[in-house]
Amino acid sequence: MAKTLYRLTVKCLFCTFLPRPISRFEFVFCVLCTFSASCYLFHASNLLIVRVKSGIHTSLTMSESDLEGKSVSIDLTAKKKRKLGSASCEGFITTYHEYCENTSIHGVQYLGERERPMRERIFWLFAFLISIYGCSTLIVSAYTKWTETPVIVSFAEKSTPVWSIPFPAVTVCSETKRVLKQKGKETTYADLYSQFSEEKRASRVFKPQNVTALEMEEFRTLLHVCNTQIIDEDMPLIAGADLDYFEVLERMLPQFDRYFFYCRWLSRFGECEKFFRKTLTEEGICFTFNGLRASEIYREGTYQHRHSGEPLEMENISLRHPPWTLETGYAPSTDVETFPARVLSAGARSGIFLALQSFRQEVDYACRGPVQGFKVLLHAPDDVPQVSKQFVRIPMGKEVLIAVKPSMITMSTGIAEYHPIRRQCFLSHERSLRFFKVYTESNCQLECLANFTLTKCGCVKFSMPRNMDMPVCSEDKIHCYDRAERQLLVREFKRVRSLNAGREDSRGTESACNCMPACTSLVYNTEISQANFDLEEMLLAEGDTDFLQEYPGSQMSRLSIYFKESQFITSKRSELYGMTEFLANCGGIFGLFMGFSILSMVEMIYHFTLRLFTNLKRLVKVSDK
Repeated sequence: MAKTLYRLTVKCLFCTFLPRPISRFEFVFCVLCTFSASCYLFHASNLLIVRVKSGIHTSLTMSESDLEGKSVSIDLTAKKKRKLGSASCEGFITTYHEYCENTSIHGVQYLGERERPMRERIFWLFAFLISIYGCSTLIVSAYTKWTETPVIVSFAEKSTPVWSIPFPAVTVCSETKRVLKQKGKETTYADLYSQFSEEKRASRVFKPQNVTALEMEEFRTLLHVCNTQIIDEDMPLIAGADLDYFEVLERMLPQFDRYFFYCRWLSRFGECEKFFRKTLTEEGICFTFNGLRASEIYREGTYQHRHSGEPLEMENISLRHPPWTLETGYAPSTDVETFPARVLSAGARSGIFLALQSFRQEVDYACRGPVQGFKVLLHAPDDVPQVSKQFVRIPMGKEVLIAVKPSMITMSTGIAEYHPIRRQCFLSHERSLRFFKVYTESNCQLECLANFTLTKCGCVKFSMPRNMDMPVCSEDKIHCYDRAERQLLVREFKRVRSLNAGREDSRGTESACNCMPACTSLVYNTEISQANFDLEEMLLAEGDTDFLQEYPGSQMSRLSIYFKESQFITSKRSELYGMTEFLANCGGIFGLFMGFSILSMVEMIYHFTLRLFTNLKRLVKVSDK
């Protein structure tokens, strides 16, 4: 029985200090088992020594009677074994009493005093058990805090200058996807969609009459970028070969220099073509300033990498310095002029200024609805712009000022060794994406949506990241991929909810997409103000009639983007409760409840190893004499 309890005690202690999370009941049960087994061993040893002594006395009596009556020889070997067993038990008991007399753990000395009454021993035993219970409960609480909430996000000690981060990437999308021609010269989107709506109930194949092949390609492409919410699930098939929608969108694009009238960057006026590059988005082709090239964001073999285009003049500056990344930032040797571009101070003169223009006679209200103008998205340079999610609308005839307030989260080096689930973020090398070189939460979510759409619809939308051999959804799949994002969000919600159903704390639950934030992230918050910009009245006051003759129907807006302040406060992920704090907390709890310390552990090891061996050796010598 004593051997069984000893094994149970060792097993309980081993399980208690395993690195896996244990319940409070398991922890308290193991501690109580350990102490109870120790007490049992003590009383069992006392009983055993009494029984052994009685056995020796009986055997000696029998031996004397045998010698007197029958003259039977004494088995010296058996006698020696009994002496060794007696010495071992007596040595253990002696060591136990010495330990109780000298230990620094509170209350134990009362349990080992031979003269103390039993009722007082029972009182101190219960007091000691209650102390162990309170101690173990608080230690379990500290352990839970250490395993589940080791990281805290707090404000950094110092402010950060704006020149240490890049100026936001600016993606501008015109609501005019195709220039509207004069009535009768070309079949409009509204005309084709009207025929499409009339014939979709009568036939499963849409074949309009008196429409050229180019007009039909443009109509099929516009179905993907206009109001896709109105497309029904049972729409008819449209005859025609597979299209490269990017090429068709390029062909339909309004003239760039007419819509982007002029630009100013860092007080230098120039043509906007020097600053902006084409970007494929879910709303068609847009233009991005200060964003990384597609070849630096996407992996080789993807459609976007192949259509990344030639580098801009301002992008070639980065070849002279180590590349910028969000985790490492700019290299110390980087000059003022670099890429992604940065500014040295706040204010409108240290930002970008755009004059955007559209024309009344070219607006196709049937495609994008009654709200026209431009959409502007501010994002990190290594993020793929998703214009439909969040944007700032630039209406016509307005001047819009966007004051940028960056929000950046960094990470201390101390939490890099934590598991991503514990710190709730990914380092760049910990989460590899299929289509992207750079991990960000936004890029990961976009890739997950592409994979889900491929599984659900058998194809992906033309703007989604994809390999060259992945099928692109045609017009009959618009309804499917348009609803796929909603279905993905519902699936993620139900999965996380089911995993958290039996848990008190929802931290650390992985979604199917597994798109936790990057440990270093950068978001640009905005403050927007606007005023009327009446171009016609200004030109009439100045007597300038040439401009309106050159650009009839012009509707102009002005946009200015700049940092609001020269310094900003970053947030920092740091270690809230590490190994040092956990040990210090446990030491304080042990000291408060039991007076236990590291030296108390040394005392215990000393008494039941070195001291026990010394006592056994001494008792064996005495028994031999």
